Amino acid sequence: MGLEIDHGCPRCGESRTFWKTGTTELHLGTKRKWQCSECGFGFVEIDGAVDTSTGTGTGTGAA
Repeated sequence: MGLEIDHGCPRCGESRTFWKTGTTELHLGTKRKWQCSECGFGFVEIDGAVDTSTGTGTGTGAA
């Protein structure tokens, strides 16, 4: 996975470029932190199963 992704930003209300700000290997999988290049909104994703930007999985808020 690259250093940037296009993702819907809840603060901006549209798809924005998010930059990867950190990566950690956990027993659950790879944890990735992302930050919106426009407003700074951040979220965490763990192997696609947990995405704190949408409240899916076990995450419920911004990182």
